[in-house]
Amino acid sequence: MKCPGQDSRYWRPGAIFDEKCPKCNSIVEFFKDDTARKCDQCGHRFANPKMDFGCASYCQFAEECVGDLPPEAVAQRDDLLKDRIAIEMKRYFKTDFKRIGHATRVARYAEKIGKKEMGNLAVILGASYLHDIGIHEAERKHFSTAAEYQEKEGPGIARSIMIKLGAKDELIEEICDIIGHHHHPRAEETTNFKVVYDSDLIANLEEKHKENPIDPDRLNRIIDNSFLTEGGREVARDVLVSA
Repeated sequence: MKCPGQDSRYWRPGAIFDEKCPKCNSIVEFFKDDTARKCDQCGHRFANPKMDFGCASYCQFAEECVGDLPPEAVAQRDDLLKDRIAIEMKRYFKTDFKRIGHATRVARYAEKIGKKEMGNLAVILGASYLHDIGIHEAERKHFSTAAEYQEKEGPGIARSIMIKLGAKDELIEEICDIIGHHHHPRAEETTNFKVVYDSDLIANLEEKHKENPIDPDRLNRIIDNSFLTEGGREVARDVLVSA
C-alpha cells in the first residue's frame, strides 16, 4: 500500500507548483512529493519548500517512502522526536504534575546548557524528559524513590517509549545509558551526560531553594564545586543567584 500523502490519486490542485531557485531565481517545477529538485539553469539542488515532512521527520521507513531526506528534514526529525518524547513522558506520568513539571524544567535548562556546550540536543533533551521515568516503578517495586532504584527501573521504560516512536538505535542506547546512572557521574563522561546532570541539579536546587532558601555563599560554593560544565554554572547562576 502506498502512503496516501504520496499517492497522486489523492492530490488536490496545487500539488504541482513553481518555485524560484534560491541561487539564480530561475523557475523550477516541483511535484508535492519531490523532496528536492535541481535547477536546470544553474544546477543548484534545493529542498522542496512546501513539502510537509511531518511523518517523514520521524518515521523509520521515511527513506524508503520518499527517498533521501534533505538536511532540513533530518534536523526536523530530531526536533520532532524530542517533542514526541515529551508528550509520551506526560502520558506516562498522567496526573503526576510534580514529575512532569520537574522533567520539563530539566529539559528547558538542558537546552540552554546544551547549546553552550555544543552537545547533541536530540540526546540531551530526550534524556532530560525521560531521566526520572523509572520513579513510579521504583516506588511500586522498591517502595522508594532513591536514585539507585530510579536508575535501575528507568532505562527499560525509556527504551520501550523510544522504540515505539521509531528512534534510532544509537540514540536509544545513549539516552538509556544516561538515564541508568544520571545521578552518579563516572570518571569519564560525555558532554551529553554532563549537560543532563547539570540541568537536573539546577532543577533540584531550585525546588529546594523555594522550599527552604539556601544561603547565598553556600549556593555559590555548590555551583562552583558540584557542576560538571561551565555552561551549567552559568545557567545555575542565572536561575538560582540572579533571580
